[in-house]
Amino acid sequence: MAFDLSRRFLLTGSAGAAVAGLTACATSTNGAAVAQGAFTPENAAVENPYLLGAPQGVALLSRNENPYGPAQSAKDMIAYAASKGAYYTAQGATEELKAMIAARHGVTPDHIALSTGSGEILSAIALTYGPNGPIVAPRLFWDTTALYAANLGMADIQRIPLTADMEIDLPSMEAAVNDGTGAVQLCNPNNPTGLVTPGNTIRAAVARMAAKAPVIVDEAYIELADDEEGTTCVPLIKEGHDVIVTRTFSKLYGMAGIRMGYLIAAPETAAKIQSVVMSWTPSTSIAAAIGSYNDMEFVNYSKAKIVEAREVVTTTLDTLGLEYLPSQTNFVYFKSGKEANAVQQAMADRMISVRGQYMDYNEWTRVSMGFIEDVDKFCRALPEVVA
Repeated sequence: MAFDLSRRFLLTGSAGAAVAGLTACATSTNGAAVAQGAFTPENAAVENPYLLGAPQGVALLSRNENPYGPAQSAKDMIAYAASKGAYYTAQGATEELKAMIAARHGVTPDHIALSTGSGEILSAIALTYGPNGPIVAPRLFWDTTALYAANLGMADIQRIPLTADMEIDLPSMEAAVNDGTGAVQLCNPNNPTGLVTPGNTIRAAVARMAAKAPVIVDEAYIELADDEEGTTCVPLIKEGHDVIVTRTFSKLYGMAGIRMGYLIAAPETAAKIQSVVMSWTPSTSIAAAIGSYNDMEFVNYSKAKIVEAREVVTTTLDTLGLEYLPSQTNFVYFKSGKEANAVQQAMADRMISVRGQYMDYNEWTRVSMGFIEDVDKFCRALPEVVA
């Protein structure tokens, strides 16, 4: 159910009236704004058609953000926050969002830390634990935040090769963890492979590793997994293990450009990381998260459309006899038999955007799930591109 603005939001006044007033204000001043050279959705497209989003006619399948988001419930709350001045976030709103997240996961609000996307949280974690020893991680994972600390000379990444099936090699990771390890970092489901390590398997391994070093589990795509509750590592936190789980509103909730993420960890760990995140979370981000977090109608619709698109892609790959990894995310990692960067360029020539090469996996391409018509465009182009 979408979030009830008038019942739950902590600022005073009527949300409906505020949003209506904001809309009326925008309408009444639009002519003056254009006359003074201010950007509006109408004149921005005239001035610079590439300013925001993909150019018209381009199938954007290189990003993992939900193309159907953000939800209307999020946009309504952004408008409401703007009508109140878009000030720094009120403490009450922050505590409200923490309470909502905590209630869903069966923890207390003290277990939650908020940030402008989970990327900032992960960067802060890397800066905190990296100086204590190497960060043990799979060879192929979303490593941007660990590299952030490494590029500052504050961390080393000890990469553990994937298995022959491109799964995370948990036994080898366990063998690499010792008392000198700074932290362990995993991504489940993994990016860019899209593979999920089953809950019973990953939780057992994480619990053992957490006895030696803090373990970070990046669950950016967990809401897209077939069995979110059975896959997540949040239960380990409730059992007292030294585990940090990070989540984001950037993916299924479609709020990548709005910036909202969080972690779940022991209260003392959450407080430590919260104290070193590098920016304040905007009131508009908090408002959007409050508005859409329990909007299950939007969540279920988005997930269904993503799964529909993914099935179109995998059916095409099956027809072409191309190898791919079974994904539980909003992207598919497939082996084309050609250089990934060449595939990327060939698709770009057809106004389709996909990802290029990761590390030395030079024949593997990641395609993300966009609008169904854009996925269809990719599937029609693929036979010619890989021929």
